[in-house]
Amino acid sequence: METLKEIAKILKQCKSAVIFTHMRPDGDTIGSAMALSRALSFLEIRNEVLNEGEIPERFSYLSGVKEIKTAPSFDAECFICVDSSTEARLGLLRDVFLAGLKKKCTVNVDHHISNTRYAKYNFVRDRASNSENVAELIKELGVPITKEIAEFLMTGMVTDSGGFSHSDVNGDSFRAAGEMADAGADVNQISYETMKKQSRSRAQFFLKALSRLRFLLDDRFTAVVVSGELLDEFALDTDATEGLVDFGLTIDATEVSACFLEVRKGQYKISLRSKGKVNVNEVAGVFGGGGHILASGCVLFGEEEEVVEKIKYAVWQRL
Repeated sequence: METLKEIAKILKQCKSAVIFTHMRPDGDTIGSAMALSRALSFLEIRNEVLNEGEIPERFSYLSGVKEIKTAPSFDAECFICVDSSTEARLGLLRDVFLAGLKKKCTVNVDHHISNTRYAKYNFVRDRASNSENVAELIKELGVPITKEIAEFLMTGMVTDSGGFSHSDVNGDSFRAAGEMADAGADVNQISYETMKKQSRSRAQFFLKALSRLRFLLDDRFTAVVVSGELLDEFALDTDATEGLVDFGLTIDATEVSACFLEVRKGQYKISLRSKGKVNVNEVAGVFGGGGHILASGCVLFGEEEEVVEKIKYAVWQRL
């Protein structure tokens, strides 16, 4: 595996690059990508950021997010993936990336322990956010941290750390965030826009979804199932489910919380969170998913009760 210094040297030799973000984009993949994009532009390296779908409205306060494209507009020399543990996380852009895997310079910068090192050049370090890794990469590139870059990186740091509340937050996390604050990033605005601000319909959706919270395995496992019909009832998209999975961990007896999102009939995207007793990366790994020890995810096919039972059993085995 390469160091950030080596990754920086590789990128400086490229004349053009495309930066890939993962499907259902969060603040960390957007923040990592946009910050790196601005750094490459500073070095006069032609670049653009890609995502398979629409960028969630809550990130509209960030400058430049409307520039993000769904397909490459030019034949870039280098493909860079940020905050993506596997090629599959790229969604519809996976085939685009794989098509360039052999003939292009490919770079993977990530913070998930489940990362498969799928690029030619890889840097993977387990941190509270991938934006911490990208902040160091930008320094290695010799690019100054502008207010705009700081806003991007702080967005990733705030959102992926749960407002600096997750157990993988350490002194390095706060030192990195402090540098972003010193550069002009407004942590108060970022926290409000990404973690607190919501519409009335989303608040009503949350209330109804949480009223169906299931208490399983003597309350050590909580689960909430979100159907497509429930989202349609409040005219919301899947992005509205952000944060639902975290609620279960506020319950004293709960060790693992899960959100089962019906993305289409018979297909569920499962988000998992743990207080620490259970390694949910292992749970997700049973079903081909992954992520972090305390936060992971996977996709399962089947009927609702069948899917819930499978995850419940995998959690029970590790309690």
